[in-house]
Order: sequence, then structure tokens, then C-alpha cells
Amino acid sequence: MPFGLCNAPRTFQRCMMAIFHDMIEQTMEEKSHFMVKEGIVLGHKISKKGIEVDKAKIEVISKLPHPTTVKGIRSFLGHAGFYRRFIKDFSEISRPMTHLLEKNSPFIFSNECSQAFRTLKDKLTEASIFIAPNWDQPFELMCDASDYAVGAVLGQRIEKHFRPIHYASKTMNQA
Repeated sequence: MPFGLCNAPRTFQRCMMAIFHDMIEQTMEEKSHFMVKEGIVLGHKISKKGIEVDKAKIEVISKLPHPTTVKGIRSFLGHAGFYRRFIKDFSEISRPMTHLLEKNSPFIFSNECSQAFRTLKDKLTEASIFIAPNWDQPFELMCDASDYAVGAVLGQRIEKHFRPIHYASKTMNQA
């Protein structure tokens, strides 16, 4: 260091500016937030509590009317599917609605579809807060399967309470 350690921060900053000058020039300051306790990142609210759904986006989804067309079902499942990692057994719940998307399937929005629609909206509004994984703690993976769907939850125990990190589910076909 020239002139001792008193200039170390300035020298370090000059080096960083020289290395990253092309990236710093393209930074959008209105989208950059520094030194905050929580923030919205890619549709998720990140805080010290963990990762949760963005309430503003969920409010929009919760106000959606019942779909009346295949396009409407696709749209709703697309919106809800963005947060599928927060909904336990998403595939099993949405199964009646996904059947309406099958080729040559008649569009009959039954009570079962209506119930699935309401359940998904309810589960989104009460979605749990995910923790960030602690790599020093053991992980727990719980799996479940039925005739038409499989599901899993990855989590960790913190102070004897199970905290989810990620939910996963998938519907299976006849094959």
C-alpha cells in the first residue's frame, strides 16, 4: 500500500472500479436498493425471516374470477404456478383444472375444478415463509406418492420445529 494502510479503502475501491467499470455504468440506480432489511426480488419478498410470496402479486391472483375458457385456465395456472414451490401438493390440487387442458377434453368447469381454484387461491394467501438453507444443519426430505401425483418437501429443523425450504410436486400420466 502506498503511504500505509490509511489509503487501503481508497486503493481497494479504485481497483474494484477498474475491474467492474463496464458493469457499474449499466447499473440502474432506480432498481438498486442497498442497506435494506427486506425487499422484493423476482416476485419474492426476501427478509431476515426468509423467502415469501409477494403480497401484491397474490392480491391480483386472489381477485381473479373463475376461468371460463381454456386460455383462462392456462393463465391462472401460469400465475399460480410461479409460486408452486410455496404450495404443498400443488400438482394434486390443480389436477382437475389441468385435465381441462388436455387435447380433445370437453371444457366443463365442474365443482371439483371450482374447489381446486378456490383451494389454490387460499393456499397462495397463506403460503408459508421459506428459510434459506443452513448448510451446517442436516436436511430432511419427506416424500409422498399417490396413484396420480408425487410430492416432496425439503426442510430443516430449527429449534425442534420443521421449517420448509422448498415444496415440489408432479402429476403422473397413465404410462
